[in-house]
Amino acid sequence: MSARTGFTSNVTRNMMQKRGIVAESAAAAMVAAAKIQGAGLATIGLAGAGVGIGTVFGALIQGVARNPSLRGQLFQYAVLGFAFAEATGLFALMMSFLLLYVA
Repeated sequence: MSARTGFTSNVTRNMMQKRGIVAESAAAAMVAAAKIQGAGLATIGLAGAGVGIGTVFGALIQGVARNPSLRGQLFQYAVLGFAFAEATGLFALMMSFLLLYVA
């Protein structure tokens, strides 16, 4: 009977080890999936930056069409608006890369 008990405990121990491996691999898969989803969601900011840049230069074209003499001043403001919108997009891209490769 002690031999059978020893056999049962070995089988139980092996099953517990296998379950631990499965649980660890499932947890690792969930972490990897969360990283990819987070990185994908972080890139939504890039779409916002694209819309912002389009709005800035659309307003520049309308402003120059209405008053061509202010072309230089409007262009300076447009470049400033472009820089702010692009910075927002680059921050979103940086967060996406950080989630994928660092976290």
